[in-house]
Amino acid sequence: MAKSTSIECLQRFTRGIVALYSAEYLRAPTLADLKRLLAKGERRGFPRMIESIDCMHWQWKNCPTAWAGEYSGRKKIPTIILEAVASYDTWIWHAFFGMPGACNDLNVLAKWATFVKTIPNPTRPKEITFAKAQEGYRKDVERCFGILQAHFGIVRGVARGWVKEDLRYIMLACVILHNMIVEDERPEDTDEDLESDEEEDNNMRPRIAEVWDGPTGQDFEEVGRDAHTFEGFMERLGMSF
Repeated sequence: MAKSTSIECLQRFTRGIVALYSAEYLRAPTLADLKRLLAKGERRGFPRMIESIDCMHWQWKNCPTAWAGEYSGRKKIPTIILEAVASYDTWIWHAFFGMPGACNDLNVLAKWATFVKTIPNPTRPKEITFAKAQEGYRKDVERCFGILQAHFGIVRGVARGWVKEDLRYIMLACVILHNMIVEDERPEDTDEDLESDEEEDNNMRPRIAEVWDGPTGQDFEEVGRDAHTFEGFMERLGMSF
């Protein structure tokens, strides 16, 4: 197949995937999804936390020379940023692609209103425990990027396209196909699976693609800002200081 024909087929394929499946596989969470995600976050020690957000840089080999300065970041090579929000089962709920690589994560993510950042250089036991738990939660989206690149070599290597719009469709098509794979491999949970998961669940190493419908036999109170309430909450999770 000629090179021009291959490029045209790729363009038509990616645009077709986005046009047909974006409404289903790039949708916002439904009420049932939010219930499941909030319950999972509560079990892992972060009430009201839904998902993790991060950025991935895709190197742009054929970036136009006039744009090279805008798209070159600290690595001195042109890149385009994918901003993604992923849940514990690596489903991507939000994908925004196209920010120039000269922007750092703070520039890209500054528009979001609510963040819980890690504690830099934690020293006290509470700070160390919190930092470890949160860093474990942040691995969801980083693991998602690794799976995305492992599944699709076109986003693992450098971007060879000339038009940014074509690269955008390639990335979104890969995200949609990734979510299809996650949906296909997600097991149907039974009551026995949920009970087993409740006993074996680990905050630092969450199990993949297991749905939990809510707490059984234990009610969690909201975490307040005062030290007494926070200590009681951490004790219920089995974390000692």
